[in-house]
Amino acid sequence: MVADLVKRSEAEKKKLKIQEKIRVALYVQKAALQFIDAGARPEYKLSDEMREAGFGIGPDELATIVRSHDIKGLKSNGGVEGVAGKVLVSLDEGVSESVGVATEGWPKGMYDGLGIILCIFLVVMVTAISDYKQSLQFRDLDRDKKKIFVQVTRDGHRQEVLIWDLVVGDIVHFFIGDLVPADGIFISGYSLLIDESSLSGESEPVSVYEDEPFLLSGTKVQDGSGKMLVTTVGMKTEWGKLMETLSEGGDDETPLQVKLNGVATVIGKIGLGFAVLTFVVLTGRFLVEKALLNEFTDWSSTDALTLLNYFAIGVTIIVVAVPEGLPLAVTLSLAFAMKKLMNDKALVRHLSACETMGSASCICTDKTGTLTTNHMVVDKIWICGKAKDIKGNQTTGSLDLEISERGLSILLQTIFHNTCSEVVKDKEGKNSILGTPTESALLEFALQLGGDFDAHRREFKILKVEPFNSVRKKMSVLVALPDGGLRSFCKGASEIVLRMCDKFITDSGEAVPLSEGEANYIAAVINDFASEALRTLCLAFRDLDTTIVENSIPHDGYTLIAVVGIKDPVRPGVKEAVQTCLAAGITVRMVTGDNINTAKAIAKECGILTADGLAIEGPEFRSKSLDEIRDIIPRIQVMARSLPLDKLTLVAHLRNMFGDVVAVTGDGTNDAPALRESDIGLAMGIAGTEVAKENADVIILDDNFSTIVNVAKWGRAVYINIQKFVQFQLTVNVVALVLNFVSACISGSAPLTAVQLLWVNMIMDTLGALALATEPPNDGLMKRPPVGRGASFITKAMWRNIIGQSIYQLIILAVLFFDGKRLLKLRGSDATDVLNTLIFNTFVFCQLFNEINSREIEKINVFRGIFSSWLFIGVMVSTITFQVILVEFLGTLASTVPLTWQLWLLSILFGSVSILVAVPIKWIPVERNTANLKHLDGYDALPSGPELA
Repeated sequence: MVADLVKRSEAEKKKLKIQEKIRVALYVQKAALQFIDAGARPEYKLSDEMREAGFGIGPDELATIVRSHDIKGLKSNGGVEGVAGKVLVSLDEGVSESVGVATEGWPKGMYDGLGIILCIFLVVMVTAISDYKQSLQFRDLDRDKKKIFVQVTRDGHRQEVLIWDLVVGDIVHFFIGDLVPADGIFISGYSLLIDESSLSGESEPVSVYEDEPFLLSGTKVQDGSGKMLVTTVGMKTEWGKLMETLSEGGDDETPLQVKLNGVATVIGKIGLGFAVLTFVVLTGRFLVEKALLNEFTDWSSTDALTLLNYFAIGVTIIVVAVPEGLPLAVTLSLAFAMKKLMNDKALVRHLSACETMGSASCICTDKTGTLTTNHMVVDKIWICGKAKDIKGNQTTGSLDLEISERGLSILLQTIFHNTCSEVVKDKEGKNSILGTPTESALLEFALQLGGDFDAHRREFKILKVEPFNSVRKKMSVLVALPDGGLRSFCKGASEIVLRMCDKFITDSGEAVPLSEGEANYIAAVINDFASEALRTLCLAFRDLDTTIVENSIPHDGYTLIAVVGIKDPVRPGVKEAVQTCLAAGITVRMVTGDNINTAKAIAKECGILTADGLAIEGPEFRSKSLDEIRDIIPRIQVMARSLPLDKLTLVAHLRNMFGDVVAVTGDGTNDAPALRESDIGLAMGIAGTEVAKENADVIILDDNFSTIVNVAKWGRAVYINIQKFVQFQLTVNVVALVLNFVSACISGSAPLTAVQLLWVNMIMDTLGALALATEPPNDGLMKRPPVGRGASFITKAMWRNIIGQSIYQLIILAVLFFDGKRLLKLRGSDATDVLNTLIFNTFVFCQLFNEINSREIEKINVFRGIFSSWLFIGVMVSTITFQVILVEFLGTLASTVPLTWQLWLLSILFGSVSILVAVPIKWIPVERNTANLKHLDGYDALPSGPELA
């Protein structure tokens, strides 16, 4: 016990040292960046090769400038124009494509290309051969995924190229919704907002312009458009650097693999012991008989064949004991589950992930897109002095706010004009919204009110726009009215816009002064909205006279129109799925970058955060000592404002401190380390980045938490199906080994020949694996605790069934072997052959009906659903058919003789009785194995009796 604690402590210390090295590396990098900003930039020397080629800057310096946002380094190289010149690129013409033989001549120009082709050929061939079977399931998915085109300027004109063909110096054009394909420098654009959450974890978009011109690959264009100069591609990009950090480490064995390895080792040793003992006993009896007959010195070829037969029996016992059908059962069960999960929107990348998920005791899940729909909607609105609930999931039809026509008109003007997003029509004429989630929610709300985006935009002329940024926290627009006046619209953070207002709109649509009491009331409404995890925005306007300088947007004197509460609704079925997990003993933890109040509200709505649970922020978690972390982790249900390192640390502690089997969901590039560290990584198929998917075990194609629960259910089905097959196979092995050993010791002969044992082992066990390993899951699987790492694979209930069935079968077979001739009145020269054939036939039918028994380990009703499983019925019919052919027509091969119909009926009767015998066996109480589940309430070590249904 002490040694185990010491080993665990050493492992934790090693893990903490690695994490400390990561922190130190980050601090060193930050310090280096600050040193660079201070003016002490490192010196970069061009290689002779690059200097001869005419380049004025190297790839390392380019990558550092963009990655570290080194504006001084950019200016020292002449800005974007200077960098373009140093990489021999025109900002107007772009990259020139005449390279290779065309520029270097023959044969020098072919060396690089030929070498690359040869390397690619070798790598592709080796990889393709080793991964061919696994790659088949991704063929259709990857067919379109890899055809990502980007617009570039080359040879003076715009064209589309594959993302993989980008080179340093390319001029890339991008728009809303595009992924930034490489690291680069901003050239020009309009209202460019970049979502860097996939790399940094920060949810707030970053504004990119001349003073902040750096763009990183893997980020997403959230708003606006622009073009950039590509400075870094491949592994030198920020995305490439992250991939390098993920290349370390190897794969651990799954919990089931560890347990099956132990089972196979024990069975192999037992089989070897029985084989040696059987051979020694048979050989010893033979030698004693020869000595008693004074024939010890008289040896013939017949004696040699006898000893060889004894040796063959011993080898056969080893073959029978080694569970050859076990790998087949595992593969069949996993492949069957993987196929079914694919139909249920879960793409399993690694077969072992199915069974690992079945043992999961903890799920660390994201919020946005997994628990929620990742589609912002207006949930509540305060307008004209009244707060109203809006059905956020209503995406069709119209809404009636019961306000005046003038109030509705101004509300629609504010939403349609004060936005960077657009409403476009698709090929079918349906409206589609392009823009940020928040603005999309407002536009969708306005469309539901019956507004016409195009009509409103044509009515007024936009004079000036002040886009939203993290400093202003608001967006303002100045427009020219058709009658010649001016009007400004403003929307943004509630506390900021409310302070800019001195009037508000009443029911009649008139603007009245905003008193202090009314302002306090509105502030209370805003707080109420925020307490319900709503993102609040204030919408306001101001009419201006012509004396105000045109293109000047005022910052006060506004009239408040409305306060809107926007939320990302919880997905339908998530609450039920979480309850299913809790009933199954799976702890669900939400790890999100959102603020603590929003996270707690969503967690309560989903049923994740309970009264005794703990919601903690990432900075507070990072400040805890190791002992404090050990105390609070079992209670943590929500972690808000978390960084990728926080999720990684939490997963590592859950695995190493508590022995949990941890599943982690993720969608961003920054989630990749946690996905890799976990026992099973679940990447989102819709919102997930390619890096997250590549480091995941399962891809959730619909980004739905309910699908994750379905994966857990199938995982448990895999685990229990393999348990069923092991119970069935061990019963076969125990009966065959004991019968042959006891018979050899007493009579000097074995009733089951080598061919017969091989038939049972190779044919019947194979078909048994096909039947038992493909049983679909039932709802009862999610009403029991998960199987912990320390739990035994062969449970006490399984041993009870194995021993009970073995005793019954051995009694029947022993009576037939030692007294069968007298009881059945078998006479004649073939009486021994008939008896041995009957014993073999009875043994087979006992296993056939025990296969039915093995469909349920604890429940008495073993026939439930049997007739709906055509595969199981097919296996039963096939086994009986093969047995009839073997006994009746292949007697020479199998050492059998044809049997009468009465003896066939007797064999079937003895076998079918095993189903009746299973009933009292299952009434024998055993204790449930609750190893490693002490932290789960409600799962005590109570006696386990049979379940009737």
